[in-house]
Amino acid sequence: MLFNNEKRYLIAGLGNPGEKYEKTRHNAGFICADALIKYFDAQQIKPRGSALIWRAKDNGREVYIIKPQTFMNLSGTSVGTVMHYYRIPIENLIVVYDDVSLDTGKIRIRPKGSDGGHNGIWDIIKALNSQEFMRIKIGVGKKPDPDYDLKDWVLGKLSSDDMRLISAAADKTGDICRMLMDGELERAQNKYNG
Repeated sequence: MLFNNEKRYLIAGLGNPGEKYEKTRHNAGFICADALIKYFDAQQIKPRGSALIWRAKDNGREVYIIKPQTFMNLSGTSVGTVMHYYRIPIENLIVVYDDVSLDTGKIRIRPKGSDGGHNGIWDIIKALNSQEFMRIKIGVGKKPDPDYDLKDWVLGKLSSDDMRLISAAADKTGDICRMLMDGELERAQNKYNG
């Protein structure tokens, strides 16, 4: 039995598919998605919209967790297709992704906003024609110097210490998502924003 639309949520963890990109800074969203799948005890369902999809029931809600397989810069195609298929309202979308302006492992929760220079978010805004969706940013650290190529930085492998910090942040995203779905944005920000 399907719930009404207001009870459906989509959590999109952004990253790049393939072994080559595992444990890179840009895949912080995928690392969080894996933690969320465990947290909500979600079951994998048929892929759709070039996304791997898991579904869970949580407090009377239907929660979909996706890992887009389109590569980061085309995340909007995947997110938009899944939202349309399951008729998920934009205010019920939560996107989890890496942020180079935050120290590694720090979390920042935002109810909406611009892309902040993140290509995955830019593509989602373009695909949905809206900035009105919730975000959980996971810090992956600033470039070591201004001349360092940003693409090389975000596609660089995480050190074991950085991986530990990001995994610890990922373990908090389940509680954060539950608060956001419960309408407790301010509480989540006060508790988790670093």
